[in-house]
Amino acid sequence: MSLIKTLNPKQAYDAVRAQPNAVLLDVRDRIEFAFVGHPKGAVNIPWKDAPDWKPNPNFVDEVRQRIANPDTPIFLLCRSGQRSLDAAKALATAGYLDLSNIDEGFEGPLDADKHRGTLGGWRFYGLPWEQN
Repeated sequence: MSLIKTLNPKQAYDAVRAQPNAVLLDVRDRIEFAFVGHPKGAVNIPWKDAPDWKPNPNFVDEVRQRIANPDTPIFLLCRSGQRSLDAAKALATAGYLDLSNIDEGFEGPLDADKHRGTLGGWRFYGLPWEQN
Protein backbone atom coordinates (compact mmCIF):
# COMPACT_ATOMS: atom_id res chain seq x y z
CA MET A 1 0.00 0.00 0.00
CA SER A 2 1.28 3.48 -0.83
CA LEU A 3 1.97 6.27 1.60
CA ILE A 4 -0.62 9.03 1.27
CA LYS A 5 0.97 12.47 1.44
CA THR A 6 -0.83 15.42 3.02
CA LEU A 7 -0.51 18.83 1.39
CA ASN A 8 -2.16 22.15 2.06
CA PRO A 9 -3.99 23.72 -0.90
CA LYS A 10 -1.07 25.97 -1.94
CA GLN A 11 1.39 23.07 -1.89
CA ALA A 12 -1.02 20.92 -3.88
CA TYR A 13 -1.60 23.64 -6.48
CA ASP A 14 2.15 24.07 -6.97
CA ALA A 15 2.71 20.29 -7.15
CA VAL A 16 -0.08 19.79 -9.72
CA ARG A 17 1.32 22.59 -11.89
CA ALA A 18 4.83 21.11 -11.69
CA GLN A 19 3.72 17.65 -12.90
CA PRO A 20 2.03 17.71 -16.32
CA ASN A 21 0.62 14.19 -15.90
CA ALA A 22 -0.87 14.90 -12.43
CA VAL A 23 -4.61 14.64 -11.88
CA LEU A 24 -6.54 16.84 -9.47
CA LEU A 25 -9.39 14.58 -8.37
CA ASP A 26 -12.35 16.25 -6.66
CA VAL A 27 -14.30 13.53 -4.84
CA ARG A 28 -17.25 15.66 -3.73
CA ASP A 29 -20.84 15.06 -4.75
CA ARG A 30 -21.64 16.25 -8.29
CA ILE A 31 -23.92 18.99 -6.94
CA GLU A 32 -21.18 20.34 -4.65
CA PHE A 33 -18.72 20.23 -7.53
CA ALA A 34 -21.02 22.13 -9.90
CA PHE A 35 -22.71 24.67 -7.64
CA VAL A 36 -20.27 25.32 -4.77
CA GLY A 37 -17.39 25.43 -7.23
CA HIS A 38 -14.26 23.43 -7.92
CA PRO A 39 -10.61 23.90 -8.80
CA LYS A 40 -10.08 24.66 -12.48
CA GLY A 41 -9.13 21.51 -14.34
CA ALA A 42 -10.34 19.15 -11.62
CA VAL A 43 -11.85 15.78 -12.50
CA ASN A 44 -14.99 14.93 -10.51
CA ILE A 45 -15.54 11.36 -9.37
CA PRO A 46 -17.65 11.33 -6.20
CA TRP A 47 -16.53 9.23 -3.24
CA LYS A 48 -20.01 9.64 -1.73
CA ASP A 49 -23.23 10.93 -3.31
CA ALA A 50 -26.37 12.46 -1.85
CA PRO A 51 -28.86 11.60 -0.52
CA ASP A 52 -27.53 8.56 1.37
CA TRP A 53 -23.85 9.63 1.55
CA LYS A 54 -22.63 6.05 1.31
CA PRO A 55 -19.34 5.33 -0.45
CA ASN A 56 -19.69 5.03 -4.21
CA PRO A 57 -19.29 1.27 -4.89
CA ASN A 58 -17.91 2.09 -8.37
CA PHE A 59 -15.40 4.71 -7.22
CA VAL A 60 -12.21 2.74 -7.89
CA ASP A 61 -13.52 1.46 -11.24
CA GLU A 62 -14.47 5.00 -12.29
CA VAL A 63 -11.00 6.23 -11.34
CA ARG A 64 -9.39 3.38 -13.30
CA GLN A 65 -11.40 4.41 -16.38
CA ARG A 66 -9.98 7.95 -16.13
CA ILE A 67 -6.55 7.19 -14.65
CA ALA A 68 -5.29 3.81 -15.81
CA ASN A 69 -1.65 4.20 -14.77
CA PRO A 70 -1.24 3.54 -11.02
CA ASP A 71 1.94 5.68 -11.02
CA THR A 72 0.04 8.83 -12.03
CA PRO A 73 0.27 11.52 -9.35
CA ILE A 74 -3.26 12.00 -7.97
CA PHE A 75 -4.18 14.92 -5.73
CA LEU A 76 -7.51 14.33 -3.97
CA LEU A 77 -9.78 17.09 -2.70
CA CYS A 78 -13.20 17.30 -1.03
CA ARG A 79 -14.89 19.95 1.11
CA SER A 80 -12.56 19.75 4.12
CA GLY A 81 -10.14 16.86 3.56
CA GLN A 82 -11.87 13.88 5.17
CA ARG A 83 -13.74 12.28 2.25
CA SER A 84 -10.69 12.75 0.07
CA LEU A 85 -8.53 10.94 2.64
CA ASP A 86 -10.96 8.01 2.69
CA ALA A 87 -10.98 7.97 -1.12
CA ALA A 88 -7.16 8.07 -1.19
CA LYS A 89 -7.05 5.07 1.16
CA ALA A 90 -9.33 3.15 -1.24
CA LEU A 91 -7.08 4.03 -4.18
CA ALA A 92 -3.98 3.02 -2.23
CA THR A 93 -5.57 -0.35 -1.51
CA ALA A 94 -6.33 -0.66 -5.23
CA GLY A 95 -2.65 -0.17 -6.10
CA TYR A 96 -2.31 3.54 -6.85
CA LEU A 97 1.11 4.68 -5.71
CA ASP A 98 1.39 8.48 -5.83
CA LEU A 99 -1.47 9.88 -3.76
CA SER A 100 -1.78 13.23 -2.00
CA ASN A 101 -4.69 14.34 0.15
CA ILE A 102 -5.37 18.08 0.09
CA ASP A 103 -5.82 19.05 3.71
CA GLU A 104 -8.47 21.75 4.28
CA GLY A 105 -10.13 20.75 0.99
CA PHE A 106 -12.03 23.23 -1.12
CA GLU A 107 -13.89 25.06 1.65
CA GLY A 108 -11.67 24.63 4.73
CA PRO A 109 -12.52 23.88 8.35
CA LEU A 110 -15.44 25.29 10.31
CA ASP A 111 -14.84 28.55 12.15
CA ALA A 112 -16.35 29.52 15.53
CA ASP A 113 -19.61 30.47 13.77
CA LYS A 114 -19.70 27.12 11.93
CA HIS A 115 -18.91 28.73 8.58
CA ARG A 116 -16.45 27.33 6.08
CA GLY A 117 -14.18 29.37 3.84
CA THR A 118 -12.90 31.78 6.50
CA LEU A 119 -9.96 29.75 7.87
CA GLY A 120 -8.58 27.79 4.95
CA GLY A 121 -9.29 25.77 1.85
CA TRP A 122 -8.66 26.09 -1.87
CA ARG A 123 -10.93 29.13 -2.33
CA PHE A 124 -9.65 30.87 0.83
CA TYR A 125 -6.14 30.99 -0.63
CA GLY A 126 -7.37 32.45 -3.92
CA LEU A 127 -6.35 29.48 -6.02
CA PRO A 128 -8.02 29.14 -9.45
CA TRP A 129 -11.58 27.83 -9.27
CA GLU A 130 -14.86 28.02 -11.14
CA GLN A 131 -18.55 27.17 -10.89
CA ASN A 132 -20.80 25.54 -13.48
